[in-house]
Amino acid sequence: MTKALLAATAAAVISAGSAAHAEDRIPADQAVRNVVLVHGAFADGSGWRGVYDNLTARGYHVSIVQNPLTSLADDVAATKRALDRQDGPAILVGHSWGGVVITEAGDHSKVAGLVYVSALSPDAGETTAQQYEGFAPTPDFVIDIGEDGYGFVNPDKFKAGFAHDTTDADAAFLRDSQVPINMSVFGTKLTNAAWRTKPSWAVIATEDKAFDQAMLIHMAERIGAKITKVSASHALFMTQPTVVADAIDSAAQSVAAELK
Repeated sequence: MTKALLAATAAAVISAGSAAHAEDRIPADQAVRNVVLVHGAFADGSGWRGVYDNLTARGYHVSIVQNPLTSLADDVAATKRALDRQDGPAILVGHSWGGVVITEAGDHSKVAGLVYVSALSPDAGETTAQQYEGFAPTPDFVIDIGEDGYGFVNPDKFKAGFAHDTTDADAAFLRDSQVPINMSVFGTKLTNAAWRTKPSWAVIATEDKAFDQAMLIHMAERIGAKITKVSASHALFMTQPTVVADAIDSAAQSVAAELK
């Protein structure tokens, strides 16, 4: 597939996701109009493009964090920089590892609500690695760890484990543009659990191969999240932009109503 054809295909998908709600704009006086999106491991913020376009078409101001994935502290700092720039209350959204980041960073005064997109949600004093204990392994999600301690999703397993509902071309692009994560972050204990004080929502991909389904449900139920399920891979932040945007919009409207 040529670059031009790939760009045209991506634009068509994005346009379709945006058009679904192009006329469904939020009220001009809605109290919560800001959204901050936080990507997970092995990806970057560009995967949020469909969600970004959908929400901006509705009238939201959307910011996308680019996590360095070098430490929890570094990712939290990057997220709080984005939150500092908001002109009012915001919905903070995290995918996968991004859920850990928003859990720690979500105590920021600008955060009005949290949305977990097939995301991890440890408690204060817990590590991310502990969230996997007692749940089934995920044989299709294989991480190769280099001598420097950084991990990539195994290229031969990438589509099956990360993005089986994308095209071969899109899966290949995601695979070849991976951002490695410092694997030591999974052993870092959290000092804060924002979901204990902020209302939470969760979008769960029912075909997620990165996490045991029971694990995703357990985490979402433990934090008291309002749950939406969708048939999708771990890459639902990219493949299901309308469903994810709907959940974010619902969170924003719910919180805004409480602020009146």
